[in-house]
Amino acid sequence: MARAQSPAARAAELRVELARHDHLYYVLAQPAISDAEYDRLFRELRDLETAHPELVAPESPTQRVGAPLPEGQGFEKRRHEVPMLSIDSLFSVEEVRDFEARIRRFLLLPDEEVLDWVVEPKFDGASASLTYVDGVLVRGLTRGDGEFGEDVTANLRTLRNVPLRLHEGTRKAPRLLEVRGEVLIERAAFRAFNESRVAAGESPLANPRNAAAGAIRRSDPAEVARYPLVFQPWAVVRVEGAEFATYWDARAALDQWHFPVNRWAERAHGLEECLAYHARLELGRADLPFDVDGVVAKLDRLDLRERLGTTARSTRWQYAHKFPANEATSTLRAIELQVGALGRITPRAHVDPVEIGGVVVRHSTLHNADHVSALGLRIGDRVFLHRAGDVIPQVMGVAEAAAGEAPKDWAASVPESLRVASAIRSGVIWEWRAPFAMASTCPDCATPLVQEGKFWRCPNVYGCRPQIVGRTLMGTRRGALEIDGLGEKMVEQLHDAGLLRGLADLFHLAARRDELVALERWGEKTVTNLLSEIEKARRPTFERFLTCLGIPDVGAATARSLALHFASLDELRAASEDELQQVEGIGPESASSLRAWFAEPENQALLERFFAGGVVLEYPRHEVATDSPFSGKTVVFTGTLVAMGRAEAKKLVESLGGKVASSISAKTDFLVTGDGGGSKRGKAAELGITVLEETEFLARAGRTSG
Repeated sequence: MARAQSPAARAAELRVELARHDHLYYVLAQPAISDAEYDRLFRELRDLETAHPELVAPESPTQRVGAPLPEGQGFEKRRHEVPMLSIDSLFSVEEVRDFEARIRRFLLLPDEEVLDWVVEPKFDGASASLTYVDGVLVRGLTRGDGEFGEDVTANLRTLRNVPLRLHEGTRKAPRLLEVRGEVLIERAAFRAFNESRVAAGESPLANPRNAAAGAIRRSDPAEVARYPLVFQPWAVVRVEGAEFATYWDARAALDQWHFPVNRWAERAHGLEECLAYHARLELGRADLPFDVDGVVAKLDRLDLRERLGTTARSTRWQYAHKFPANEATSTLRAIELQVGALGRITPRAHVDPVEIGGVVVRHSTLHNADHVSALGLRIGDRVFLHRAGDVIPQVMGVAEAAAGEAPKDWAASVPESLRVASAIRSGVIWEWRAPFAMASTCPDCATPLVQEGKFWRCPNVYGCRPQIVGRTLMGTRRGALEIDGLGEKMVEQLHDAGLLRGLADLFHLAARRDELVALERWGEKTVTNLLSEIEKARRPTFERFLTCLGIPDVGAATARSLALHFASLDELRAASEDELQQVEGIGPESASSLRAWFAEPENQALLERFFAGGVVLEYPRHEVATDSPFSGKTVVFTGTLVAMGRAEAKKLVESLGGKVASSISAKTDFLVTGDGGGSKRGKAAELGITVLEETEFLARAGRTSG
């Protein structure tokens, strides 16, 4: 007589069986049992776990849907162990060939060596990262700003094709695995989901991408589970306990661990096969179940990826070859002059609403005055519109010129967003058949505009409302001060109430709490939350503080370089143009612009306003390897290196704790010379700088030249 199974053994057996059927149904589309039989097994497991709570495991199919977040609580932000960087977007065959040429130069590849790639559709969804420890899903993050993502583990667990525990039938699960991919909704599933929403009295969603991005950030996993979300992996970024030589090998492992594997991916031997794949996929684009906006090509060999590394914003070993944009036509109703956060005046077209690629377009940037003139636009024209890269709508030209008398309702049809009370706002061109003309003064503050090349700018940085509002919002975003909950309308209210004339004023708001509470639709809770966020931002890192200031040409990457190069803000403020040019990415124009910014009295007053509000900067700790001959040293290269490209040599020095400068100064420690070098030797001798031949440099760096 067979011995009865224990509850623990039966529960374990059911978990394995249900996971197998989930994989067959949601990944392979090959169901082996009926829905009723699946439901019977699920209920049996649920009843066992109810009777024996100690048997409940995080990876159990019954635990896919967790409890909602407490009311008012947002998602916790977590740092990505490996930053989620961007992919270079390319739009032509020439750009793709240039990209490969840069890679070949970096790696010093001979002409006859052919690179192997993996090519995949570029899915148009929401990026996410899944981390497994000992085979069990422990964390799921959104992309966020690439450095920090939101912890949406509970929501990502609801995706039925995401394994909660890695399958170990043919391959053991690694100790640690981080897989990145795209959260998507198939087009057919999206249409059906929208039909069900309309039938239930809910409004339809705009497109699959926005629906997926919104769903994974909902506060209730049970609501997320209603959405037909699926996961498509596209990268393995961390693994401990397994080794791969190629990305194709890593994909095979994902398949064995029961991840859904992109069945449209292919291996490509050489760039011509990548281009041929792009052409094929573009032709069959409409037949794919998901929205895609191009092809991603990534080097297959992982050792070459390691050598190439990354820039501050993107990976060097992959590119996105975008598809041509979708197009439509519409009527040009008006052209509005917008004032940007940095004062630039940008014309924007307002058109009758038209759907392009599933997105309703109502307006489009026109870039600059020269661009508008080249298009030959007049108000009332029918214009061609397209979404560049399937994202940004652009006016491409005139489809049919406006003619005859204006329609009787033309004035009444000007969009409400361009009106103030019953009048049309300053800086709006709307009359029938009117041509575009750049204004001579700012449409907001009436300050005379200044021309900078093809662009016009309002110089009234600290007195122009859109600039004050825009700079404040820029300064509170991720990567800068990171003050959550402060939206555009709130900043406008603060400005209009006389409580804010610049970003630094935020740190003086606590003393004006009563005035804040009196603002329309604010109240005690809103004010308390805002002041709490501001208090948390009172000790920014040096890098984030530089980012928040809105200094021309100083974005996050440049701010990071400056913060690593200079020990303090005072040292940076005192730096000469020559000293500034020793910083990676700072050329003569940027150095001059930086010096001018710090010399401006209004900018000096802004800095003092920050510090008067209690802002204290936190400076980075420069920890470098003590056993490296380049730790804390500055290296300059000259001539052509033989063993590696200049970019790879720079990366090597930085990995050993050193810095690379473009020109020699008294702060230079080593001059490394390659073939053809020599013009800098004389200056190095005058300054007593150590000169290293390439072979000696490689020896000190622990590399061989062979």
